[in-house]
Amino acid sequence: MSSDTNSLAHTKWNCKYHIVFAPKYRRQVIYGKIKKDIGIILRQLCERKG
Repeated sequence: MSSDTNSLAHTKWNCKYHIVFAPKYRRQVIYGKIKKDIGIILRQLCERKG
């Protein structure tokens, strides 16, 4: 049976989100168009997870 939980010596985690941060030159193009939407989504995720 496989487990989704990863672990190291003193920690365990179960990561379900893949977040990619864009480099500075690409960020201006992407974030200029959808900056407000990204902020709303990240705030909602943080509120759900505490």
